[in-house]
Amino acid sequence: MSLDSLRPHATSILKPLARIISRAGATPDALSILSLIFAACAGLLYALSDGDAALTLAAGTMVLLNGFADAMDGEVARCLGTTCMRGDFLDHVIDRYADVFIICGIFFGGYVDWRIGVAAVVGTLLTSYLGTQAQAVGIGRHYGGILGRADRLVVIMLASVLYSIHPYEIYGFTFPGWSLVLIAIASNATALQRFVYIWRKL
Repeated sequence: MSLDSLRPHATSILKPLARIISRAGATPDALSILSLIFAACAGLLYALSDGDAALTLAAGTMVLLNGFADAMDGEVARCLGTTCMRGDFLDHVIDRYADVFIICGIFFGGYVDWRIGVAAVVGTLLTSYLGTQAQAVGIGRHYGGILGRADRLVVIMLASVLYSIHPYEIYGFTFPGWSLVLIAIASNATALQRFVYIWRKL
């Protein structure tokens, strides 16, 4: 089950944090940009880690911060009553760049063959595209499928933590490498699921 389906439950936790953050003067756009910075740092750390477990764990921490900032920008906007199409547009553009930074960082770092990395990027972008394309054709935004953005981030964070404990290959890949193998397969399967769902609704 995609973690995106748990958004309503997460809201009850994020709302109090959003109120605190908004009182501190943070804006939704600033949080969106901050999430991009965290993603760029994650990608850079993965790319430069050269198998270093400490750097890989630091990269995973940046992925966690990216996910947190990304979750909070919308909540802060709702808390301040400033939700708008421009903010939603900015959020989605930044999320796609963030996905590319993180995934490319992992395969640039040599954790997996670049062809698997490209498959993971393609699947990730198509999954997100089809989620919003459903809205464009009048069905409403669709987050269904086996692997959404929240799932991808959790998989990558978990792989980074496990690598810091066991930085060795298991059947040809380390944990970060296996995370991209999983994402390459599951994200493309999710894109297909979303395509079929939208096609049947039209």
